[in-house]
Amino acid sequence: MKKTVILLIIFCMFIFAPSAHAHDIKIGLLTNVESIRLGTSTYAPIINAHTNKAIYMLDPMRNYEFKAFNDNILMKIGGKYYSLDTDEITVKPENDGFVSAKNKWYRGIFIVKNMGGNLVLINKLDMESYLRGVVPAEMPSSWEFEAHKAQAVAARSYAYANLGKRWKYGYDLKDTPEDQAYNGASAEKNNTNQAVKDTEGIVIIHDSKIIPAFYSASAGGHTVSAGQVWNHDLPYVRAVPSFDENVKKNGHGVGMSQHGANNLAKQGYYGYQILQYFYKNITFARIR
Repeated sequence: MKKTVILLIIFCMFIFAPSAHAHDIKIGLLTNVESIRLGTSTYAPIINAHTNKAIYMLDPMRNYEFKAFNDNILMKIGGKYYSLDTDEITVKPENDGFVSAKNKWYRGIFIVKNMGGNLVLINKLDMESYLRGVVPAEMPSSWEFEAHKAQAVAARSYAYANLGKRWKYGYDLKDTPEDQAYNGASAEKNNTNQAVKDTEGIVIIHDSKIIPAFYSASAGGHTVSAGQVWNHDLPYVRAVPSFDENVKKNGHGVGMSQHGANNLAKQGYYGYQILQYFYKNITFARIR
């Protein structure tokens, strides 16, 4: 591969694609649980999601417990539980503050829903902020910068292509490797944030559609076609040497190998070249 030639081709292939509404994504952090504990770094109103009216103001750096009861949400204040008289609330920190849950800090706003007598916790935020919590959760921050860029584009493509995947729970994706690992603002590193910024809005396109750019930790020496794993082939997936033969296979082996991407980056290949190696018949688009 001639890096200079391929790079010119790549930048000639950029097109613009319409964006999802406001570039927001909803991530399910907890599903079907009895109680939830939340805190905020700044003052944050609890808002009734149905009336858009404030119910209570959360104090900063204080832990609060919420429970489901019948069709309502209960909140513990001063050792007692009080009904919020709604089955859905929104917590929005003032001054771009953070919300704490699951022993992590998160950007954006939080939604708590009572669904069938159990609670669901959702983090709603813009796509680029979401990716800042995905890239270092999916790929070690100590790895090569061009590998981080490839990861950012693949993760962004997967997220856009799967918006609404888990709509029945009220969110788009889980925060686990079942979709993509996401550890919120607590996971952010300067270099992985820069990789997200340098590739801002860029997604992988095949046949005028954003692809769910599947990837796994290691393919064990050779990636496989989608048909070998899911009984149906995908026209944008290659079965190629994965440059990770020194690592035991970990994952489905379809699409980009993360270890392979890092090894290619060590050899001097750019993030977009790495993606073009692992996926076929693709172009790149910037969400506008």
